[in-house]
Amino acid sequence: MLEATPLTEGWILRHEGDALPASVPGCVHTDLLAAGVIPDPFLGCDERAVAWVGRREWTYECELAARDGHEQTDLVFDGLDTAAEILLDGRPLGRTRNMHRSYRFDVTGLAGRLSVRFVSAYAEAEAVRGQLGERPAAYAEPYQYIRKMACSFGWDWGPTLVTAGIWRPVRLEQWSTARIARVRPVVTVEDGVGLVELHLDVERTRVEAELAVEATVGGVRVRADLDGTRGSVRLEVPDARLWWPRGYGEQPLYGVELTLLHEERPLDSWRRRIGFRSVGLDRRPDAHGTGFTLVVNGERLFARGVNWIPDDVFPSRITRERYRERLRQAADAHVDLVRVWGGGIYESEDFYDACDELGLLVWQDFPFACAAYPEEQPLRGEVEAEARENVVRLMPHPSLVLWNGNNENLWGFRDWGWEERLAGDSWGEGYYLGVLPRVVAESDPARPYTAGSPWSGSWDRHPNDPAHGTHHSWEVWNRDDYADYRLHVPRFVAEFGWQAPPAHATLRRALPGEELAPDSPGVLHHQKADDGNGKLERGLARHFAVPEGDFDRWHYLTQVNQARAVAAGIEHWRSHWPVCAGTVVWQLNDCWPVTSWAAIDGDGREKPLYHELRRLYADRLLTLQARGPVRVVAAVNQAADVWSGILVLRRMSVEGGVIGSVRVEFAAEGRSVADVAVPRELEPVGPKEFLVADVDGLRALHFPMPDRDVPYPRPEFAVALVPGGIEVTAHTLVRDLLLQADRLDPAARADRGLLTLLPGERVTIGVAGWKTPDAEAARSALYCMEPSR
Repeated sequence: MLEATPLTEGWILRHEGDALPASVPGCVHTDLLAAGVIPDPFLGCDERAVAWVGRREWTYECELAARDGHEQTDLVFDGLDTAAEILLDGRPLGRTRNMHRSYRFDVTGLAGRLSVRFVSAYAEAEAVRGQLGERPAAYAEPYQYIRKMACSFGWDWGPTLVTAGIWRPVRLEQWSTARIARVRPVVTVEDGVGLVELHLDVERTRVEAELAVEATVGGVRVRADLDGTRGSVRLEVPDARLWWPRGYGEQPLYGVELTLLHEERPLDSWRRRIGFRSVGLDRRPDAHGTGFTLVVNGERLFARGVNWIPDDVFPSRITRERYRERLRQAADAHVDLVRVWGGGIYESEDFYDACDELGLLVWQDFPFACAAYPEEQPLRGEVEAEARENVVRLMPHPSLVLWNGNNENLWGFRDWGWEERLAGDSWGEGYYLGVLPRVVAESDPARPYTAGSPWSGSWDRHPNDPAHGTHHSWEVWNRDDYADYRLHVPRFVAEFGWQAPPAHATLRRALPGEELAPDSPGVLHHQKADDGNGKLERGLARHFAVPEGDFDRWHYLTQVNQARAVAAGIEHWRSHWPVCAGTVVWQLNDCWPVTSWAAIDGDGREKPLYHELRRLYADRLLTLQARGPVRVVAAVNQAADVWSGILVLRRMSVEGGVIGSVRVEFAAEGRSVADVAVPRELEPVGPKEFLVADVDGLRALHFPMPDRDVPYPRPEFAVALVPGGIEVTAHTLVRDLLLQADRLDPAARADRGLLTLLPGERVTIGVAGWKTPDAEAARSALYCMEPSR
């Protein structure tokens, strides 16, 4: 039987003649941090102090002992970051230049000093650029010339920390006669029968040996002889239980096992978990343009999505538990789709396992983002090799429902001046419209592929045309007010978002000793977006009286504005289902402490946006929308059952009086939207009035004027301790009340975000991790809208 021995012990990192202890898997930065050679680049402005690390060459070494008892011994690297030469006692075994691939070297009968010498990723990228010529990109760093996680070169939310190292596991594999080289599982379901086709490649040391394979799944067992180095088996599972995305059903998973046999003796085995489900992408033209609707098990979905970036700029630090925690946070916010963005990586099995179990659909980008990528060698062969390996690696996961060719490169070619600058040079189109769809069609025919995001489906239309395919809405953040989200109904919004700083405790940890201000050195350093603070300020000024010299107030208002902006988009677009079939917020998570578009900051703390997503992505959403000259209450029902009840509408004054009210019956069928017209006499007039809609514990608000023009009363409320949290009782209108629990204790978390209370209303805010509850401390950590100063 094949024997695998992990190589995790005894590694050293060579640094200026010294031998430092090294962790494998790991990277140079984490090893230098552990040895005290460099400061933590996440703190203060120390990112700059470690920039030299990415410019150096580095060598990892360990002793490789001789192994007996098998015909062949292979040295297997699951991931090397990135350009490396592998030597054993000075004898070259091979070279690598792709972070996204695994590598295997024959070391049968060999022993000695194993060395993995990494050249600087900069040196490798710049050499390829010199060979193939300059290509345009959104950023100055040379990330498009090397098959490496692009965002390690920095992004508008990430630091520039160019890594090197053995970033995924390494092991010795010893085997005899034959081993399983690859299994490609095609899983489908037809008329309630689960179908599993296992396509097998083997490697042999003895070509004459008679081999057989045995496969099992769901109590079904199949056996077949294997001639040569390729074969397949087919299994049929009657009455297969369907795997559903969360909110639509359960997520049953079946264990599948394939065993390679010689004379009834097992030589090797392959084990995975699969789920039976069908998936499609409806891109048919209609009266509104060209759709983009995911269909799972015949059910058309409105995708409630988030964009995912690497959860740490040093991915080797992301544990199985951390993946599960972050994805559980997504699931708890009613997210049902996670887009793995193209400037990152193909994530580890731990990520996809968690998505399988949680019912989170995965949209997987191939790693191309915001740049023109050369299509010549040495990159072309690397791209096809990594695509073939990773498509097959990820095929077992039922959560994976879509392959996407790139992020924003088709758009960039058309709109960002690339076409003129390239003057006919290759830029990636051959990957997105040629190589990648061919690889998916040949290897994973049961899943849909789209050439890019955004992509209208044809060069006959603008790549980012909102009426066709996927759309990225960035003009609003960059130039406009978030009210402009309501001007269009895209078919599928794959990116949009609004910035806000991280939690207060996250800033305090990242910027020790700094007097916090929007323009203090550390705060500015942890803002990577072009004119990011300027856009925050202008976004605030459209709605609020911008506080001068009050960082705490600025911090609160920017977080409110982020939640309000995202809500404006999602409420509008969800209310237009089925024309709009999904929103994917930029972004769920951060890779370090930073002001960004994330809902969960770099320390894992939830911003107000996170709690707002829980409301916005719930099965049932109540929202007030304009339908031309008429205002309606849109009851968005993504549940399967009818949603019916009595809707209470109130026209109110900010002083708390009810000017008019009405009770209206409504019914929204399952997976549909019902509009209820607001009587004209209930429309608020002027800055002192607003509209409230309530049903089943859900509330929608409409203020006709920006907050800066609303004469809010001075908020009055009582705070009392209750078991597990605090109770707040409003004596006046209290708009956008927020408990910043991390100000009570860095470990504290609140169970809800922004709340608007009418006079006399009471709410309990649960607080976990608060060691010494105190009512006055709680009051000091509560923020809400105040009269304009």
